[in-house]
Amino acid sequence: MSISVTTSNAGEVHIVHVAGEIDVTSAAVLRDALEALIADGHRRLTLDLSDVTFLDSTGLGIVVGRLKRLARHGGTMTVAASHERVLRVFTITGLDRLLQIHPDLEGAVRAAGASQQ
Repeated sequence: MSISVTTSNAGEVHIVHVAGEIDVTSAAVLRDALEALIADGHRRLTLDLSDVTFLDSTGLGIVVGRLKRLARHGGTMTVAASHERVLRVFTITGLDRLLQIHPDLEGAVRAAGASQQ
């Protein structure tokens, strides 16, 4: 299954909206979108996974890699996710302790904006 990735912004926070399933065949689309924002100097990102129904290890690797890259540049990433299968992957891997995961986009954007003030 393919994914849809679009971007928007809320003030200083850039939001990456993802819909569909993030797996080995589609993860490059997400990676490219995140890389483009980071390369353009954006340091406050929110990953909106509200419409993602599946996330595999390849997708997790993309998220962790971009999180580390942002951290090296003093940036931050928050996540909005509500689908039980996606949340479970973050919990099982312990990434819920590394990332600020919020049940809604508004909370994730607010946290990303507040994290560097």
